[in-house]
Amino acid sequence: MAAAHSGARGRFVVVGGGIAGVTCAEKLAMEFPSEDILLMTASPVIKAVTNFRQVSKTLEEFDVEEQPSSLLEKRYPNIKVIQSGVKQLRSNEHKIFTEDGKEYIYEKLCLCAGAKPKLIFEGNPYVLGIRDTDSAQAFQKNLAQAERIVVVGNGGIALELVYEIQGCEVIWAIKDKAIGNTFFDAGAAEFLIPKLSAEKQEAPIQCKRSKYTIEESEEKERSIAASDKLGSALGPDWHEGLSLKGTKEFSHKVHIEVVCEVKKIHLQQEFLQLQQTSLAFPEEGKNVEPDEVLWPVYVELTNGKIYGCNFVVSATGVVPNVTPFLAGNNFALGEDGGLKVDKNMHTSLPDIYAAGDICTASWEPSPVWHQMRLWTQARQMGWYAAKCMAADTLGESIDLDFSFELFAHVTKFFNYKVVVLGKYNAQGLGLDHELMLRCTKGQEYVKVVMQNGRMVGAVLIGDTDLEETFENLILNQMDLSAYGEDLLNPDIDIEDYFD
Repeated sequence: MAAAHSGARGRFVVVGGGIAGVTCAEKLAMEFPSEDILLMTASPVIKAVTNFRQVSKTLEEFDVEEQPSSLLEKRYPNIKVIQSGVKQLRSNEHKIFTEDGKEYIYEKLCLCAGAKPKLIFEGNPYVLGIRDTDSAQAFQKNLAQAERIVVVGNGGIALELVYEIQGCEVIWAIKDKAIGNTFFDAGAAEFLIPKLSAEKQEAPIQCKRSKYTIEESEEKERSIAASDKLGSALGPDWHEGLSLKGTKEFSHKVHIEVVCEVKKIHLQQEFLQLQQTSLAFPEEGKNVEPDEVLWPVYVELTNGKIYGCNFVVSATGVVPNVTPFLAGNNFALGEDGGLKVDKNMHTSLPDIYAAGDICTASWEPSPVWHQMRLWTQARQMGWYAAKCMAADTLGESIDLDFSFELFAHVTKFFNYKVVVLGKYNAQGLGLDHELMLRCTKGQEYVKVVMQNGRMVGAVLIGDTDLEETFENLILNQMDLSAYGEDLLNPDIDIEDYFD
């Protein structure tokens, strides 16, 4: 290659401007103040963690803010942001080639390129995947003209979306028996469902995340680039500040079709040729009528029902974004398609680490931790990967970080605070567990998962103030059989027992 095209040499190179990549670069910049840390990102904005709060030993809360990458370089003068996508990695030469024709030599590399939405049907103009800020804005534009949409998927984004949409009929297709099954069981779903039909009184809470608007000229470049480029994932309150309103005057109209998936999507012409009947929006207590309206697109579900709509939202999870790195490199991949990493966040190739959504944790996990592609884990993994890269460079050894002892996540759904701890859905426990519940309608929902008299998981919805106590009980594996049902008795102040 001509010298003109060669880029820099970096002792540490990080790929990805999302939470994992930025956290990793920041930590490396602090550990090695005299080294340049190169951060490669395809987008003009990076994702920064702000207002970080350690709520308890393992629970953390933070906001995610989109910022121009120049702000990051101001905060850490030794971080150099390279705004270009990666074209190719040649691991045997320790080289990375970027889309803009440059090459970079690394000593240690950390891949944090995130994940992309699993679209139910690629390349269909009526199917929108929601994953990053650009796709959320495209969704808002489309929704403004919509009278009915079909939402497919049952994770956090689908849940929030259905709750936030007003003035538009929503047919919600989920493959499980109950909503939100990544976070809840059927009981928690029942607790939340009344909120879907309630008129929304609450004024939206002022969003703390500051909005970063891109300048005109960048806007143009970005819209050209955005069509196939991947932005970073959305923040936990991504729908704030987007007006998610359709054309109708009512607030909420949601119909849930359970235990089904999308069999086929028909454009209007194809649907007319089928000579099948599509269904009107099912109103409670009435027979389902055939639909009189002609829609741009029709969704055929595996339960045999067909609904017409303006467009379909695919919120069916993500796949690790590994493609740019695979050609010519022999990475070991996990079952979910991520780059396998060991307990030092090291991939199967020398000097290459990975963190966040792109990686698959392949160490023997603690019995109450599991990987989930969430903000909190992206931040923890990015931070810990930098520690491991530093330890390796300095020839030190390092213990697995405490954040991987216990799965812990706090979020908000339907304006309730939601805390999930450990094996909160009895993941991997088979039949060998019992559940205990306490529920006050419209106020709180508390569920604990017990195994052999010990607490192994919990779901807390509402302001229960039990998270620290339960975190300690799960971590110290104390035998609680003696307390029986009293463990959740609201008249007994459980904290007094276990301080």
